[in-house]
Amino acid sequence: MARVLVVDDEPGVRTALHRGLTAEGMEVVSVGDGQSALRAALTGSFDAVVLDIILPGLSGYRVLEHMRAAGVDTPVLLVSAKDGEIDQADGLDLGADGYLTKPFSFVVLVAQLKAMLRRRDATLGRTGQRVRLGGLVVDPAARSASYEGNPMELSPREFALLHALASRPDTAVAKDELLRLVWGDAQAASRNVVEVYVGYLRRKLEAVGAGHLLRTVRGFGYLVGSGT
Repeated sequence: MARVLVVDDEPGVRTALHRGLTAEGMEVVSVGDGQSALRAALTGSFDAVVLDIILPGLSGYRVLEHMRAAGVDTPVLLVSAKDGEIDQADGLDLGADGYLTKPFSFVVLVAQLKAMLRRRDATLGRTGQRVRLGGLVVDPAARSASYEGNPMELSPREFALLHALASRPDTAVAKDELLRLVWGDAQAASRNVVEVYVGYLRRKLEAVGAGHLLRTVRGFGYLVGSGT
């Protein structure tokens, strides 16, 4: 039985999610403010967290940020009335595993939660392979990336994106495939969020003289290769 923490400042939403997820066979704990959410989440005793962004006391963004800083890797599904691409990108970059915009379908929420739980079960204890492409080195075990010996400061999502592309050198990778590889689910975020992160990654590569490695394949996706 999955144990889920539901965080929302609207009592009606908490009640509805509590009843619905319980009916799905999950054990549910619900709280209505950021401080209570953080205290509960930091115990590490939950299998997933459904976290609203707008909360009294401490925003969902800050709750998530503190969780990840404390080493709590519980999957988090952010829920928000904000539907902007930058809002989604910010939340995902802080370490969220998914993002839903209100009003949302309960069926979609349950599907995302179950997908997050499956991914966590499938990836526990696994790391990707170290990739060397010319002067580019991407090492998942060390969580490091460098070009010609110059280290790059990458966010977790930027690092995952670079590794996904570099692991398929000189091969165009579609946006939907990148959503699956980097965000864990093609429905976890929009294709435009991929574009936002490619822009972030391109600037980081340019800063160490490696901007030429990343190329846009118009109408399809992106590739990283020594000959680009």
